[in-house]
Amino acid sequence: MAEIGKYNTLEVLKERDFGVYLDAGDLGEILLPKRYCADDLEVGDRIRVFIYLDTDDHLIATTEIPVAIVGEFSMLKVSEVNNTGAFLDWGLPKEVLLPYSEQKNRPVEVDKRYLVRLYLDKHTNRIVASTKIDRFLDKTPPNYKTGEEVQLVVANRTDLGQKVIVNHEHWGMIFRSDVLKTVYPGQKFKGYIKEVRADGKINVSMQKPGYGKVIDTTDKILEMMAEQDGFITVHDKSSPEIIFQHFGLSKKAFKKAVGALLKQDKITVEPSGLRLKD
Repeated sequence: MAEIGKYNTLEVLKERDFGVYLDAGDLGEILLPKRYCADDLEVGDRIRVFIYLDTDDHLIATTEIPVAIVGEFSMLKVSEVNNTGAFLDWGLPKEVLLPYSEQKNRPVEVDKRYLVRLYLDKHTNRIVASTKIDRFLDKTPPNYKTGEEVQLVVANRTDLGQKVIVNHEHWGMIFRSDVLKTVYPGQKFKGYIKEVRADGKINVSMQKPGYGKVIDTTDKILEMMAEQDGFITVHDKSSPEIIFQHFGLSKKAFKKAVGALLKQDKITVEPSGLRLKD
């Protein structure tokens, strides 16, 4: 069944001068305006679209890509504030509403960005936003494996490290020693499960843990050496800052990879850097 606020692949039912109507199952026939229709789009074709309510509160389809969909967290900019609430720019013609009742602590301000979660108001079918992040997270027990790749959204910084949202479902923590680069609220990137503790709290790493990480790192080093005629002016005695600047890695991870390459007899270590063996 087609879902509002998400991507759907729907069949074209009929063509009109102003667009095509798509079969959205229980939601009925939904218009995809002509400006989003390819010239060769025909009845019977299937097309991937995003469904939401237009300014007249009618269901409409678009091939435009919003910054976030229902169920996701994202950092959005406030473009207007009125008696209803705040309106956020999410990349579509109709902006998304952040009601006053969904604003945590204090009202938001125009031109500032806020981390919000998008959800579907079941009474109106409108997509709305909330800054009350906690009430959407940790609703189910975490079911992750060590080393599993996950999607992260950066939240706030604490004394322990960087709080992140894991797969748009759970709170996680990247401890200060594992924060390898500067991050900012709302930033999205891949991470890896380091540990799911007995109390359900999740520790996350920015690098793949274990042997898989070493393999990825050695490939990266070899690739860079090949691009620079077989020699790079970075080695295991270089500063952590220089290593991270070149490879985006901690010094510990880099040294493990260099050790693996030495054992494989693929490189030699020289006073000024690493050289690729012929």
